[in-house]
Amino acid sequence: MGNKATLLIVDDEPNNIELLQLDLEDDYEVISANDGLQAWELLQEHKENINAILLDRMMPNMDGMEFLNKLKGDDSVADIPVIMQTAAAEKEQVIEGIKAGVYYYLTKPYDPDLMLSLVHEAIRESSQRIQVIDELKEFKHKLHLIKNSRFEIRTVEEAQYLSTFLANFFPDPEKVVLGISELMINAVEHGNLGITYEEKSKLNKEGRWLEEVSRRAELPENKDKKVLIDYVREQDAICLRIVDEGKGFDWDKYMELSPDRVVDSHGRGIAMSKMMSFDSISYIGKGNEVLCTVNL
Repeated sequence: MGNKATLLIVDDEPNNIELLQLDLEDDYEVISANDGLQAWELLQEHKENINAILLDRMMPNMDGMEFLNKLKGDDSVADIPVIMQTAAAEKEQVIEGIKAGVYYYLTKPYDPDLMLSLVHEAIRESSQRIQVIDELKEFKHKLHLIKNSRFEIRTVEEAQYLSTFLANFFPDPEKVVLGISELMINAVEHGNLGITYEEKSKLNKEGRWLEEVSRRAELPENKDKKVLIDYVREQDAICLRIVDEGKGFDWDKYMELSPDRVVDSHGRGIAMSKMMSFDSISYIGKGNEVLCTVNL
């Protein structure tokens, strides 16, 4: 494998593989398999190099869900991000895939620019997760002794750092760290900086999201905006309260996974945090305040 990130394409249609290879080969190294069994063999051979998997759902011998369950059951490859290719995005199928570990969906026929942005985001978020988990292991303090704390952040970078730190206050840091990060980054980018859902979709597609976040953070009207985070540890629960200075948003529609948004390069953070990281998430008032709880 070369210096490029490596992708494994799994699809029983040769034409689909060929089209994906044509769209991806300029930016990525690509290997392919025509069913889950062959993909598993290739994965064992190249597991140290594969950065993401584009997985068809319907295949002979071993279908996409069987392969996915096998992948998630093997700690040596479980963290490789999977983009599920499917001709259908029924809510039940989407939820089944999400629970099994699929964070990204590519609906056929796909848009090449959207596909590339999904691949890029999957690899970026996976790299961030690995970095965060490594950082978690460095914290060995008795943070459970702290009962109340308040924090302030301004930037995405500060949100990522603080999420690593705060996750250590919880019984299962790896479970909550991405949920904390998602909600704090939402408070920065959507709350204080006013980046809309549609704007983020466009920025992700153009690869300019972080550049725009950094630019807006330095605008005079935003330079003094803060996100406040309150940590409270009680006898039976740990609570985080995250408050931004934005206008709020229509939070209710983001609390559950929606087939309408599942093929977007973002928009799953709140629902995933609710499903995977916390026992409860409650937005208050206009939506610029969120309370997250983990039961002890």
